[in-house]
Amino acid sequence: MNYYEAIQWIHSREKFKVKPGLNRMKWMMEKLDHPEKKITTIHIAGTNGKGSTLTFLRNLLQNQGYAVGSFTSPYITRFSERISINGVPIEDEELAKLVLDIQPLAEQLADTVWGEPTEFEVITAMAILYFSRKPLDFVLFEAGLGGRLDSTNIIQPVLSIITNIGLDHMGILGDSYERIAYEKAGIIKEKTPVITGAERDDVLHVINHKAAEQHAPIFTIGEGFTSIHLESVQNGECFSFSTTDYEAPVLCSPLKGEHQVKNASLALYAMELLKAAGYTIDRRHYGTGIESTFWPARFEKVSEQPQIILDGAHNQEGTRALIKTMIKHYNDKRIIIMYAALNDKPVEEMLTQLKGIADELWLTQFDFPKAMKAEEISQLITHNRLYVRMNYKQALEEIKQTMNESDVLLITGSLYFISEIRKNFE
Repeated sequence: MNYYEAIQWIHSREKFKVKPGLNRMKWMMEKLDHPEKKITTIHIAGTNGKGSTLTFLRNLLQNQGYAVGSFTSPYITRFSERISINGVPIEDEELAKLVLDIQPLAEQLADTVWGEPTEFEVITAMAILYFSRKPLDFVLFEAGLGGRLDSTNIIQPVLSIITNIGLDHMGILGDSYERIAYEKAGIIKEKTPVITGAERDDVLHVINHKAAEQHAPIFTIGEGFTSIHLESVQNGECFSFSTTDYEAPVLCSPLKGEHQVKNASLALYAMELLKAAGYTIDRRHYGTGIESTFWPARFEKVSEQPQIILDGAHNQEGTRALIKTMIKHYNDKRIIIMYAALNDKPVEEMLTQLKGIADELWLTQFDFPKAMKAEEISQLITHNRLYVRMNYKQALEEIKQTMNESDVLLITGSLYFISEIRKNFE
């Protein structure tokens, strides 16, 4: 089996859709002699900021000399990015070998009461098996959907992190902040410390209740640690970070947006908890760890002339953060927005937010199972300079030909769309 055959088989699992529950994962882990028990893990859940927080933490750990595995989703450029060590994606040959390990188990599962595993369950099992065979110090797992019943929740972490909680995937996770928080809080384990960036009282109530049930120490921003955004500079965001017994020098994140300060501070406090737990941590390396962080498609500048920004803001909270960042960094520019989306997102609400900063609004589409047609999107919004184009590549060229130094193009919407269009800038 080669890489492309392996990817084809993995994607063939997509037809089994989302099937919440851990029974299939437990069955596979037992058959594989419990690889999840052979790795030291940190689990990260939340609505927005999971990937950025994970990447900050990976860079901080790597700058301490630790070998770090990462499991993330979705990918931006290539599928193998989802399973990486020290930021380097798994080799094609190794991914194909993992499929050969998991494929027979998937076929055996089909004959059980639980049925065949989903695509995400297969990938999670592959990642756990892969990491268990490598000499790693830590493995960081980003939850896929929710937390409580997510396939990544098979791990027993030394630390859990819950970023912010927003209204996303409501058809599966619930239609209120409290219900979604309940699902995310499902990653909290017995006596295992948890850090959260959640700020809403109703969300914190749910997370605190779950932590109390599990006798898990809980730490929130403002209680245990503090971070303050100091200024936005050309290359990112500068901020302060302090705990009850430590104050860091001014730190600067290359990831733009005040929300990234919160994500960075969650990662920094994770380092402090690891230090308190006995791991060797040298605080002098924090600055380098933060400054070396890069995460594609998160307010990523992919072109200087003309200025083009990519951002995968795919829910209302992410869109609000994006708008705030655009105003902070590009308020003196004429803003052109190109947008494409999936049909299971609150598209009308997000477009209404974006309309407030858009001098021009271009709606387009891309080839993906749940992608909305450009004409469908156009029915949801009005704008005095609205353009509808079915071919996003042609739209991109058309926009670029009209841009000058006073313009900035923001391409946003579905993260899958950003992944697709980003190939044009590599």
